Amino acid sequence: MSKVAVLGAGAWGTALAMHIALQHDVVLWARNSGHVSGMRKARANPLYLGEFPFPEKLTVDDDLAAAVDGADLILSVVPTAGFRPILQQLKALSISQPLVWANKGLEPQTAKLPFEVAQEELGSDYPWGVLSGPSFAAELVRGLPTAITLAANHKELAQQAAQLIHGGCLRVYSSTDVIGASVGGAVKNVMAIAAGISDGMGFGNNARAAMITRGLAEITRFGIALGAKAETFMGLAGAGDLILTCTGQYSRNREVGLQLASGKSLESILAGLGHVAEGVNTAREVMRRAEVMQVEMPITYEVNQLLTNQKTAQDAVTALLGRGQRQESV
Repeated sequence: MSKVAVLGAGAWGTALAMHIALQHDVVLWARNSGHVSGMRKARANPLYLGEFPFPEKLTVDDDLAAAVDGADLILSVVPTAGFRPILQQLKALSISQPLVWANKGLEPQTAKLPFEVAQEELGSDYPWGVLSGPSFAAELVRGLPTAITLAANHKELAQQAAQLIHGGCLRVYSSTDVIGASVGGAVKNVMAIAAGISDGMGFGNNARAAMITRGLAEITRFGIALGAKAETFMGLAGAGDLILTCTGQYSRNREVGLQLASGKSLESILAGLGHVAEGVNTAREVMRRAEVMQVEMPITYEVNQLLTNQKTAQDAVTALLGRGQRQESV
């Protein structure tokens, strides 16, 4: 593999494209022609990632067919809500290259994880995988140490794609647990909202640690019910991503929780955020599936109650604290 097409020129897509372009030819695709024109002129992505200069091997394009033509690997970093449409466009182009996605969350309305969307659109035998783990674009683009997981439905693809992206400040571990990596990357955003609420209400370090730990238990229960491996949630795509998103200063989902705790409305928070906060939609979709599978997820339930204006932050916290004593278990 020597040429990569990165689809989606947000912060994370651009940071990944810039990192990979240190070693390989990369085409960064964006739908908006004005955005592409601006990046070509600036040789940077000031709209989403500041003035960090693009490597020589990085080019940009708004023509999807041209972007994927000749690519050895397609890396999709479009939002989860736009993942199915981009797969349908790629299908129309009769692609055959391996596809890896780095978007997290559940599809609105269907409550399906990206791998389930990929199964429906490309088929279970198509070579695809997911890139997930504790990773802020603002740190990767600065060359700060980062480690993530690439899980694929074929062991060889997981190893080859991981090797292609691996290098420099970025360590990439391979895995075959696509389900676990997908669940960890999605549900951690809900827990980050809960962590933000806890911090915003001044509950302290003890409460945050407890919330993260019990949040990991919820994520693990949900993942195992879908067929994931329990050990995946102890790794980068599970605990690692959860800890970062619940504590990191760049976490949009934690910021949503912080502002909710201050009394702001969800509408005003999202309007001022400027970026997607996947946990808002994910809380609703996860609860829909958890109820069908009869998986107990009390933190997710209370976050969803708060996001849908059925409870205040104080009421949600009171409900969690008021739950009966029980034996600790996943």
